[in-house]
Amino acid sequence: MSLHVLSTASPANLCHVKLTVGAARSARRWLIASLLLTLPAAGQKSGPDQFTPVTVAAPTGSVQPFPGTDGKYHVVYELVLTNTKPTPATLKKVEVLDAGGQGRTSTAVIASYEGDALVSRVRTLANTPANSAEIEFNGTRLFLIDLTFDARAQVPGRLEHRFGLMGASGPAPMPMTPAALSYTVAPFDLHPQLREIGPPLAGKGWVALNGCCEISGAHRGSGLSANGAIYYGQRFAIDWMRLDEAGRLVHGDPADVHNYTCYGVDVLAVADARVVKVLDALDDQPPGNLPDPKNMTVDNVLGNHVILDLGAGVYAFYAHMEKGSIRVAEGQHVKRGDVLGKLGNSGNTSAPHLHFHLMEGRSALASNGIPYVLDSFALAGKIPADKDPAVATSIEGSMSGDLLPSASPRHAQFPLNLDVVDFPELPAKH
Repeated sequence: MSLHVLSTASPANLCHVKLTVGAARSARRWLIASLLLTLPAAGQKSGPDQFTPVTVAAPTGSVQPFPGTDGKYHVVYELVLTNTKPTPATLKKVEVLDAGGQGRTSTAVIASYEGDALVSRVRTLANTPANSAEIEFNGTRLFLIDLTFDARAQVPGRLEHRFGLMGASGPAPMPMTPAALSYTVAPFDLHPQLREIGPPLAGKGWVALNGCCEISGAHRGSGLSANGAIYYGQRFAIDWMRLDEAGRLVHGDPADVHNYTCYGVDVLAVADARVVKVLDALDDQPPGNLPDPKNMTVDNVLGNHVILDLGAGVYAFYAHMEKGSIRVAEGQHVKRGDVLGKLGNSGNTSAPHLHFHLMEGRSALASNGIPYVLDSFALAGKIPADKDPAVATSIEGSMSGDLLPSASPRHAQFPLNLDVVDFPELPAKH
């Protein structure tokens, strides 16, 4: 973030000083530069001011610790880094610090990234790996952070970040020899509130794809610029696909949507809610490949979808539904477990699935994603990592090799990437 300073000197105070036009301009530049060095930066802790050529923006939206199916607590967020000086900046080390809270007074190092581990977490604004720790003048990068704690009591109430880098040693607006710098910035509080919801689907064999918390996942770090800001709506999104009794996602020709186990399955309201957005006019995409990006717009990228207002500023988003299947209308109130429509393959998708996430606003494009927990389900195991459709050359064949002998009941947890989940069955219709 940049700080713009306006001089408050009055004409009366300046009229006693005789300056040439050039000298006056130089004086004004010097005055502004001096103010930039001495004014405290917003969001910083108290203490001596420090020149920071790479600015670090704390996360947008609230950051909430959540329990995963691995029995651990996770904290997931992004930092936005911008090099404000003509001298290229090179990140050397990034540390996450316990900044106090919950009775703590120390600033212990929680996580540390350097070398390849650091570079692997740097992303461009195009959501691609940066492949380098260097940030050019006016360049902006995302830095992905995923923290894991063995118990809730270990999670700090507040975090901050110490950056070690090579960069401009002063505010002069011209290139200079990079110097070694270290500064601690971007403090923020963690929020304890966490929404508990019901399942968005019913029955056994649901696989959580493109889920938390892999930094290489399709949803992780997928910031989107919308309405004048960058949002991370898909931080905690899951693409749900279903295994059949033989452990297959698809049987028969994978080019036919009807051969996917999940296609046409009922999609459910996760809580009592009000419907705020419905789109039900788009045809299914042919499976096998993503649509041509040139044909994707803000109007069709989400496919047929439903957005529910769960109250207290939390919204549920369901995407890629089947055309003509949506049973609800905008403004309608629904109860938990009500059928909203059917799972399809519309929008930006290569195979039938339900994209589901919670968010802090009613816009799926211009809202930040938030974690949650499912109140009750059973963990049936995982699919093998080499069978993950995100990396495998084919999604055909059985994926049941790593399933548990019997499913493990779970309560108030968040499913993690490649988990196989059994949801309660829908009540029998009479």
